[in-house]
Amino acid sequence: MLDKAKQILEEYFGYTSFRPGQEKAIENVLANHNTLAVMPTGGGKSLCYQIPGLVLDGTAVIISPLISLMKDQVDSLNSIGINAAYINSSLSNSEQRERIDKLAAGHFQFVYVAPERFESADFIHALEFTRLSLIAFDEAHCISQWGHDFRPSYRSIIPNLKQLSNLPVLMALTATATDHVIEDIQSLLGIHSEHQVNTGFARENLNFKIAKGIDKKQFILDFATSRSEESGIIYAPTRKVTDQVYKLLKEKGYKTARYHAGMPEAARKDAQAAFINDETPVMVATNAFGMGIDKSNVRYVIHYALPMNIESYYQEAGRAGRDGEPSDCILLFAAKDVQLQKYLIEKSFMNEENKRQEYKKLQDMTSYSHTNRCLQRYILDYFGDSNGPEKCGHCSNCLDEGERADMTKETQMILSCVKRMDERFGASLVAKVLKGSRDKRVLDFKFDKLSTYGLLSHYTEKEIMNLINYLVADGYLYARDAKFPTLQLTELSSDVLKGTTKVYVQAQPKDSPKETDYHQELFEALRTLRKSIAEDMSLPPYVVFSDASLKDMARYIPETKQSMLEIKGVGEKKYEQYGETFLKEIASFLETNGSIKPAKVEQQPSGSKISKKDPKDDSPSYLVSYEAYQNGKQIKEIALERELSSQTIEGHLFKAYQEGHPLDWNQFFTPEIEEMVLAEYEQLDEKKLRPIKERLSDDIGYTMIKAVLIKNKKM
Repeated sequence: MLDKAKQILEEYFGYTSFRPGQEKAIENVLANHNTLAVMPTGGGKSLCYQIPGLVLDGTAVIISPLISLMKDQVDSLNSIGINAAYINSSLSNSEQRERIDKLAAGHFQFVYVAPERFESADFIHALEFTRLSLIAFDEAHCISQWGHDFRPSYRSIIPNLKQLSNLPVLMALTATATDHVIEDIQSLLGIHSEHQVNTGFARENLNFKIAKGIDKKQFILDFATSRSEESGIIYAPTRKVTDQVYKLLKEKGYKTARYHAGMPEAARKDAQAAFINDETPVMVATNAFGMGIDKSNVRYVIHYALPMNIESYYQEAGRAGRDGEPSDCILLFAAKDVQLQKYLIEKSFMNEENKRQEYKKLQDMTSYSHTNRCLQRYILDYFGDSNGPEKCGHCSNCLDEGERADMTKETQMILSCVKRMDERFGASLVAKVLKGSRDKRVLDFKFDKLSTYGLLSHYTEKEIMNLINYLVADGYLYARDAKFPTLQLTELSSDVLKGTTKVYVQAQPKDSPKETDYHQELFEALRTLRKSIAEDMSLPPYVVFSDASLKDMARYIPETKQSMLEIKGVGEKKYEQYGETFLKEIASFLETNGSIKPAKVEQQPSGSKISKKDPKDDSPSYLVSYEAYQNGKQIKEIALERELSSQTIEGHLFKAYQEGHPLDWNQFFTPEIEEMVLAEYEQLDEKKLRPIKERLSDDIGYTMIKAVLIKNKKM
């Protein structure tokens, strides 16, 4: 059955190999073992139940917490010819009844339901008459009372399940679970520890960053400007702050949606749909938004304030980069965020024991915001995951390590100035005094006579303000009264002024332009095509193809069915629906822009069909291929060994030739074909591949034409 599972993986989902943990989880389920899969968001959890559901006879029932997730998953499955449906409160009573009848009749391969559905006697009765292949608990941490998003409705499923005479194999899947939660899930669902698959919590494509002591609103505006074409989520701590950030972006002309529980349901649905369909790139929301959102091309998640715990933070931040592409997770921290979370804990209806646990989790979250350690490592240690390196190499702490500035003297000047101003004024006026401003208020209060006046004149007012905000965030200063904040010294201030404590400030994370290894103009053209197809089919764009697939197309420039099938995420089923359309778009792009070489790729996202060169090999990738070719290996053999496409290897050989290395052209074309290609080339005013190809026989492909032109220095 595992062979059939691998066949389905490639045919339906467009991958030639499983990601870590997937094969073991699938093997467990196919062997009828109740299974727990703990995998990071974007790690391919859904395939762990979708593939067994296609291999086994019967209907797979997937218990999912949110309606939005059900719809996304059903749309994705239906789009590749798999019969799936959801049954939830978004349907009328008659529609629900019709789908329950079809469920009992075995009409569906997959049915997605909310946990509350198991409280319905009609539904349980229908399950008794259904041939069930498996039952999967998605977001399984919700079943545990120790989970950060515990739902009693999840737990109440179990007694009803045990009444079924035809109970199939059970599967639980989650991305965020402490050891305590894992033990609880195993106990409740009867999962043996041997059948737990835990691939760890690391998300190597996510860049974690913390920004402290900054103007949050300005940061958001600057970031939105630099990433205007990318999808992102900005999480705010309250409805009020959500509305404020939303209004800020809207007034500046950014396409923005918002989502919180205080909005009408219809407005929330419209906002979510606009975001999912790439109509509004930015979503500003409370934590009411996101669980179950399967949008794969979210490129950044910004937390406007400190979340309550690491579990929530990692789950929300993990909504970035589900397609494996590099993405940013940025936390904007201020000391007052901690007080807000304490207030929310106190005002909650939790009992004292649960409040105590939440305070402990809040302390862990606060420590994350202050740590100098690798941020990814801190999160992994929190979840008890000892795998992976001590440093990820791309979080804000790793990148800034060794580059922290000693700002002790500047801090002493700021603290002294606050003291000499009698701790009665805010950051703005303090900054003006230190700058040496001739502002009217400075002069009216005679602050130009203070010994601290102008001590930081070599800094801009904004830079001084940033340092003051940093000192507030780290507790060296206290901002009293949120509405009209005035700066006051703290216990930490004394040690700094005495010289017994030094203050180091790390550079803030900067959103510098990113180098790409794919053709950006082609990627944008393919993205526009995807959007058009998605609108015609009433699907989210990422259901057609993920950003990762489009970027691979823009890297490797596939021109045939075979080369398109080598692109990550393009299987036979997807090719039947969209492959030819995208090949035509690529050909049209080449015709308009001329031939472009497949990009030299030094780094690939995990899970790609087309992998990077051997990291142990210091030679350029194209020379590694060329050397193998010169040693007698065939192009297909090299492609197989290097896990690259044959077309990419050909591109490597062409590049080597252009740099002076000899090449046996008989491998690519005969003298007769060379003569025909050159003859057609000379007759054309527009020297592009497509016009040449159209004037030749079908057995002369683009690779042959390119080879002839490269040999004869026409390209």
